[in-house]
Amino acid sequence: MSKPAHRAGGAPKAAVDSDICPVCKSSRYLNPNMKFLVNPECYHKMCESCVDRIFSHGPAPCPIAGCKRTLRKMRFREQTFEDLKVEREVDIRRRVAKVFNKREEDFETLKDYNDYLETVEEVTWNLILKIDVEATERRLRQFEEAQKAELNPNVARRETQSDSSAPSDASRVVLKKGATQRKALSASSGNTPNPYSSQDGTEDTGFTFRGLKKRTAPEPQKPFDPYSGWSVEPQFYILQDDYNVEWLTQSKNDIQHLAGGYNIKDFYSQALCEAFSGFGVFIEDEIVARDRQVSGDETLATQMAATAGTGAKDVRMDDVF
Repeated sequence: MSKPAHRAGGAPKAAVDSDICPVCKSSRYLNPNMKFLVNPECYHKMCESCVDRIFSHGPAPCPIAGCKRTLRKMRFREQTFEDLKVEREVDIRRRVAKVFNKREEDFETLKDYNDYLETVEEVTWNLILKIDVEATERRLRQFEEAQKAELNPNVARRETQSDSSAPSDASRVVLKKGATQRKALSASSGNTPNPYSSQDGTEDTGFTFRGLKKRTAPEPQKPFDPYSGWSVEPQFYILQDDYNVEWLTQSKNDIQHLAGGYNIKDFYSQALCEAFSGFGVFIEDEIVARDRQVSGDETLATQMAATAGTGAKDVRMDDVF
């Protein structure tokens, strides 16, 4: 077998070529701090200097020969994997998984969930292998918009308002033209059945899955309650602002009984709470609960006695440790 070609210094030719910018032909050997960036639109690698020079003033075509994609500087990022094919596949799978984020509990049966996973994998490989990319991307966007609209209560409100208002003649022409273009587009796709079309032929949601449970919008968040529903208001008495009691008048007006920040209403509240606290206690219920606890403790006491009979060391009650 022939050995791989080597350059000066013993480095393989492929490794040397990967360290050269395809746009400006700069080499990492002469510039060790050079960084290579890729754009998810076409995954063509170029150095950071070329990205700043070409795309700093706005979107521009990719400088690689044969690529006609329009790139933006904000989309460039550092390469994670050495193989750009792996880099592209990971990005596609991440983007598809963000749209198709259903779980098994979202379907009625396991078979429906497996069919869903099969469709997701088919969509992923269509994008990876560049099969029906435009149709797949269009349906992917439609499904994503449908999922967002399903959880957005303002969408139905806007549709109701738009239906209640009569469209003008110009809008009728635009709507009719759009419907004609959609029919022409569907007719130009050929007679081949599309595997992503729904059962009734509509393409509103892009994808239709059998057994998928309808999503409901979450209930509005309730105000925070630190007491978890417990009421702190007194149930058996009403706290008044002042009480005209003979034995309390002297202490209330005596300066020796007052202190900074002290409020006499705190004393009223504490005294009434202690006086009426027994109203919420029912002795019969307490006795029943006590009897149940005693009957449950008998088994525990028997087990402890059996353990002590095996020769375990007695516990010294005066030893805090």
